[in-house]
Amino acid sequence: MFRRAPRSGLAPATPRKRLLPGPVRAGTRDSFWKMPSRRFADGEVVMGRWPGSVLYYEVQVTNYDDVSHLYTVKYKDGTELALKESDIRSQSSFKHRKSQSSSSSPSRRSTSRSRSRSPGRPGKGRRRSSSQSREHRDDKKKVIQETNLDLLKPSENNTRRYNGEPDSTERNDTSRVISEQKLKPDLQIERVIEQYSLRPRKEEKKKEEVYSEKKVFETIKTIEKASSKTKDLEFGGRIGTFTLIFFLPAAVFYLLLMCKQDDPSLMNFPPPLPPLESLWETRVFGVFLLWFFLQALFYLLPVGKVVEGLPLSNGRKLHYRINGFYAFVLTAAVIGTLLYFQFELHYLYDHFMQFAVSAAAFSMVLSIYLYIRSLKAPQEELAPGGNSGYFIYDFFTGHELNPRIGSFDLKYFCELRPGLMGWVVINLAMLLAEMKIQNQSTPSLSMILVNSFQLLYVVDALWNEEAVLTTMDITHDGFGFMLAFGDLVWVPFVYSLQAFYLVGHPTAISWPVAAAITILNCIGYYIFRSANCQKNNFRRNPGDPKLAYLKFIPTATGKGLLVTGWWGFVRHPNYLGDIIMALAWSLPCGFNHILPYFYVIYFICLLVHREARDEHHCKQKETQVATLTVQVQDG
Repeated sequence: MFRRAPRSGLAPATPRKRLLPGPVRAGTRDSFWKMPSRRFADGEVVMGRWPGSVLYYEVQVTNYDDVSHLYTVKYKDGTELALKESDIRSQSSFKHRKSQSSSSSPSRRSTSRSRSRSPGRPGKGRRRSSSQSREHRDDKKKVIQETNLDLLKPSENNTRRYNGEPDSTERNDTSRVISEQKLKPDLQIERVIEQYSLRPRKEEKKKEEVYSEKKVFETIKTIEKASSKTKDLEFGGRIGTFTLIFFLPAAVFYLLLMCKQDDPSLMNFPPPLPPLESLWETRVFGVFLLWFFLQALFYLLPVGKVVEGLPLSNGRKLHYRINGFYAFVLTAAVIGTLLYFQFELHYLYDHFMQFAVSAAAFSMVLSIYLYIRSLKAPQEELAPGGNSGYFIYDFFTGHELNPRIGSFDLKYFCELRPGLMGWVVINLAMLLAEMKIQNQSTPSLSMILVNSFQLLYVVDALWNEEAVLTTMDITHDGFGFMLAFGDLVWVPFVYSLQAFYLVGHPTAISWPVAAAITILNCIGYYIFRSANCQKNNFRRNPGDPKLAYLKFIPTATGKGLLVTGWWGFVRHPNYLGDIIMALAWSLPCGFNHILPYFYVIYFICLLVHREARDEHHCKQKETQVATLTVQVQDG
């Protein structure tokens, strides 16, 4: 990225004070004196390249290893790394230096200059020499480089810069830098001048630097817009997404049909198919619509706080009302009222397949509507992962990032409301159905555990609703068939598979076994919740004094990577806690069939794939930022 500094600008190597104790063996003295000379001394302030990037930061040399020939350097944030000599440059390669020729220029020493003319302006009819022009261009380029270096400096705990996941939340951090630079160009110039002790002597030169910096950031913004098309296709590309559109509904129906069998073994494939006319009932579809719009009404209630989401690619932040827990309380009141008036809630169990078909049909219609309206959406409102230009792929992954009807955010509403709360209602219906079908006065211990564990999970998600704003679903994925079907069909009808299974296949467990399973679920929940709290609090405010015990590594994208706490123990501790809880939900169903463990198997595959997507997006953003930096500086 930067050219090697001339040898004359480096500090002289320190004299060697090492003494070889005892007699010197043959060859030892020769090999000692043939060691390469040291270029940088201890305590010298230099510019060190951050590993894995093309960015250089100000560091201080603290030590030098004569054996490995590595310099130990210390960054401003306290991070210490071992760097090769080729990754270290002198500050003279970056610092703005005063021009020798300008001070000794005959025109500067002349006293016959007019008082009305600007001191830095050449005389009328006099052209600037080629050396001065070249020197002026070099000075401007160095100022641009230093400004860009300062904006990406890792030692500054800027909340805006760290406000987002690794695992990747905006299109890239360059967009936030652009918006900040456009809003406060003068303040940024002053900060650069103050930190690097630049003292431009001509006011016109300072104006030229401001213009040059604005031009740099306009260039970055142009490059970003030009590369907004989705190139790396996920889920198998067009063929894979086309297959998933049909495979996902078929998988849901297969699982539900298998649970209805007396012997839900994988050997009994395929299960007997019911008549097609029995899969649809208008009354069931009406009940589903009533449930959906009831949750929409609760969402629109003016209760709960309003918070800002993460910055979009254009720097704008959307507002979200956090009232999911209030909606859950109102929903519980409605369900309690229905039970008080002796409404048969096990109606859900009797028409479970029809409800799944109704939800699938509604999600398909909603996905078609979302894609049609996305065709008229502005370019900056499209999803970075669903803008490939291929109809099937964009329809599946979601073409528009945040589709809204007024202030009603469709994706955010479907993420936690109708599907997640519907999961709890279905579990309760299965508990009542088990009591009725098995002629029990109380639900089984297995059913109580499944309902309790999953109720805790849902209440936790709604209580910590604000944390969903930093997830990949909100910040990266568009709202298309993948999320619509997942939120409205997959979550309520597949995640409740254990309770649905226990209705027709009761499993008796002892109290000690139940206690062991409860402890396992509590361990998973503790890991899941504490890890998510560390992550979300660090994203929101990395400078919070309560997080002073956490250490992090600054990355080339301007974000921080936690390396202590739960995130220092394992790369994705929240995923680990999720998997442990999923296992605890399946254990009450016994070991007679693998069907209740489908959720655990699926969840492991889902989180492994999600982790791979996180890593891919992080590397993609780091490469994009580094490429843009090089392109702007070379341009």
